[in-house]
Amino acid sequence: MRIMGLDFGSKTVGVAVSDSLLLTAQGVEIIRRKEENKLRQTLARIEALIVEYEVEEIVLGLPKNMNATEGARVELTMEFKEKLERRTGLPVVTWDERLTTVAADKAMMEAGIRRENRKEYVDMIAATFILQGYLDLRSKQKGQV
Repeated sequence: MRIMGLDFGSKTVGVAVSDSLLLTAQGVEIIRRKEENKLRQTLARIEALIVEYEVEEIVLGLPKNMNATEGARVELTMEFKEKLERRTGLPVVTWDERLTTVAADKAMMEAGIRRENRKEYVDMIAATFILQGYLDLRSKQKGQV
């Protein structure tokens, strides 16, 4: 069993997948689309990755505002969540993704990736942080039971 992490954006979806022991998250790819509402190919690619990596659960980043309110992006993300659940039949859990893009950008800066190249990877790395946060919480909760 593996878990997939997704960072859903207006024109991209960053994808990460856990290892089979559910300990670590690895970035897989960034799915790009030309138009925001054109999701058919995006969903088809996610389905192919689910099969390839034997995914049984999805964690979807929820882009709350910094003051914890929910804006228009949250509404679009929840609509995407419903489409994912219908299309894949898998459970989709939302995860507060505040500051994951900032953390991803900082990690790339520390790794010496040039500013103009960071945009290329930020969504995939953000998906990795979303998934890793979820995996860490699962592991911690399991240890307390």
